[in-house]
Amino acid sequence: MLLDSFIVLGSIYVSYFILVPNLNLYTTATLTISAVTLFVTHHLFAYQFHLYKKAWEYASIHELTLIFKAVTLSILCTAIIQFIFIQDIYFRTLGIAWMMHLLLIGGVRLVWRMKHDWINRIDTELKPTLIIGAGAAGTMVAKQLKQDNKREFDPVAFVDDDKRKHKLEIVGLPVLGGKEVIKGSIEKFGIQKIIIAIPSLRASDLQDIYTICKESGIKAQIIPKIEDVMVGKLSVNQFRDVEVEDLLGREPIQLNISSISEYVKGKTVLVTGAGGSIGSEICRQICKFNPKKLILVGHGENSIYHIEMELRNKFAGSIEVVPMIGDIQDRSRMFEIMEEYQPNVVYHAAAHKHVPLMEYNPKEAVKNNVIGTKNVADAADTFNVDTFVLISSDKAVNPTNVMGSTKRIAEMIIQQLDRISQTKFVAVRFGNVLGSRGSVIPLFKKQIKQGGPITVTDPKMTRYFMTIPEASRLVIQAGALANGGEVFVLDMGEPVKIVDLAKNLIRLSGYSSDEIKIEYSGIRPGEKMYEELLNDEEVHDKPIFPKIFIGKAVFEREEEVDFLVEKFETLRSHEVKTFVLNLANKKENIKQLVSK
Repeated sequence: MLLDSFIVLGSIYVSYFILVPNLNLYTTATLTISAVTLFVTHHLFAYQFHLYKKAWEYASIHELTLIFKAVTLSILCTAIIQFIFIQDIYFRTLGIAWMMHLLLIGGVRLVWRMKHDWINRIDTELKPTLIIGAGAAGTMVAKQLKQDNKREFDPVAFVDDDKRKHKLEIVGLPVLGGKEVIKGSIEKFGIQKIIIAIPSLRASDLQDIYTICKESGIKAQIIPKIEDVMVGKLSVNQFRDVEVEDLLGREPIQLNISSISEYVKGKTVLVTGAGGSIGSEICRQICKFNPKKLILVGHGENSIYHIEMELRNKFAGSIEVVPMIGDIQDRSRMFEIMEEYQPNVVYHAAAHKHVPLMEYNPKEAVKNNVIGTKNVADAADTFNVDTFVLISSDKAVNPTNVMGSTKRIAEMIIQQLDRISQTKFVAVRFGNVLGSRGSVIPLFKKQIKQGGPITVTDPKMTRYFMTIPEASRLVIQAGALANGGEVFVLDMGEPVKIVDLAKNLIRLSGYSSDEIKIEYSGIRPGEKMYEELLNDEEVHDKPIFPKIFIGKAVFEREEEVDFLVEKFETLRSHEVKTFVLNLANKKENIKQLVSK
């Protein structure tokens, strides 16, 4: 403030002496009035724009704009005062004062910023870093790296496929060219680190870049997802390794979930299976919309404890989190919880989902996926829940296994209830969820850690894949779109070969296909070679919402579902397996099967 005061007063006198040889315009009174006015107004506007509350070592265009406003407005005020008291305005004098203000006041702060950057470089061994992407995200990363007191990376250049940026400089760093110059840049600048900073980068391009980095022996990392930065989960300079989810071969699906707020905010929401990988992520996503109360239902105390602690720590005081230990197979417990908390929305994520395991345990699959679903759905109907969302599976389409059949029967149960209930019952079908319990990725990682081999059932086997956040968003979005009776399906692009996932994961783990072998074990009991999302009679050509399709599954066998539940305890395991497959695929009537 003291330094600015000298600059403000000095600029008036300097401009006066510059013009004195040619103009004898200034009197002592004129000079005094101009100096006092400029001094007072400058400090008033500096206070208004908080110029003395800025950390100038981190100054940017925003701070320069505030200096411009404060200086220009103070000069204008001085011109007005001159006109009022002196009946004239000394434009040339004020023009010189204005330029000196900008030059000196801005220059002093620029020098402070340069001093900060220079001190940070002293006695620090920094790793030369190449940033892929010279857009807004890349520029942000470069600035963050330059300003970080504890940084270990020194950004030296950008690479970007936008030819309009080539040979330009952005925040003092050259844009060298497109991805074809990455190899040459690594050698030229001695690059030790590559940061990929393009949030909209296509998966295929990411795979190309990752392959180039891998061949050059340089570790590549990627900036966190924008959503994680926005919610405060991560900062922009907390880079992460490239994961197999990034190489799915399609763009991650971002759903527009703004419509969710009105049906979640201030409401009571219940999630079954809340300790599982999908259920816990649903809870995290829901909390962003400020429900009044979140009921966590699960039968595993450890998993419920962990998600409860996480949510309590993050949303303490704003959301009431209630942990409930209970098994969905316990009908009276489900009714007791529904009656006590009267939820507005229920997300039913609890299920047995491991295909080969359920082939050996068909009765357990029915108890959990069929009877458990019926218990929760009946309780929701009895206590007038607004919306009930069932998490189903793509394996429910033309099912060839017990798990898929029980999921299809669960869909039948809620469709039956939707016809007679005030509650809106809907189902959401997932593909395989990367990183969830029982998915192939944790298994492949474990096999790689043990030195291989990776076991793949068949080289032609394909699956639809989605990430845990995508799956969770789809569930929540389905609740907002629900009219009742629908089966929602996410457009997951083209199916992915399991063997391609295995190869990507081997590369990401730092190995070659020669070091970690892939062995083919053959198709396991109940598995399909290819999965489907909707069968022929369910397909609707157009999505109801971007990336979301809807199918009205045909349901004609209500009595048989009730019959299966009623007679379940008297049936043997092999009988249960036969019955659920026939029922789900609309084959022989199970009453006739029982009579046989």
